[in-house]
Amino acid sequence: MNLDWQSDQEYLSLVEDLLETEEVQKLSEFKQHRYATRLSHSISVSYISYKVVKKLNGDARATARAGLLHDLFYYDWRDTKFDEGTHAYVHPRIAVKNAEKLTELSDLERDIIIKHMWLATIAPPRYKESFVVTFVDKYCATHESLMPVFRRAKRKMSAFFMV
Repeated sequence: MNLDWQSDQEYLSLVEDLLETEEVQKLSEFKQHRYATRLSHSISVSYISYKVVKKLNGDARATARAGLLHDLFYYDWRDTKFDEGTHAYVHPRIAVKNAEKLTELSDLERDIIIKHMWLATIAPPRYKESFVVTFVDKYCATHESLMPVFRRAKRKMSAFFMV
């Protein structure tokens, strides 16, 4: 996604300390939704959620930070299986544990991370910020998975009709 988060000084002031960590940067080594890395996906979720929550007069800081950390895990979710449950259930709990090693989490931030897989899991979000991150995560995942397909189709259609 082409977002101008790097020039948004207010946003950067909220997440820069996390972005500079090796643990967050390591997310760039993992594919997330076919055409995106886990880091680029997490930044997109974080930034879009931050912008939406600001308009809703919510806690933009907690949203930006938890949005960035919501997928803080280091395995390929397509290959790894768990005895404790599905990836949708397990990875938010792993992400919370990893995030707690980097920073202190508020109850809101913890809820955002744990509940971001709602609809694939049972427990609904408790806060409006958690709902925002949940739905922005789904939007970003869809965009990251399908937009390159739509771009290719558009190019092919344009070439076909130009002949």
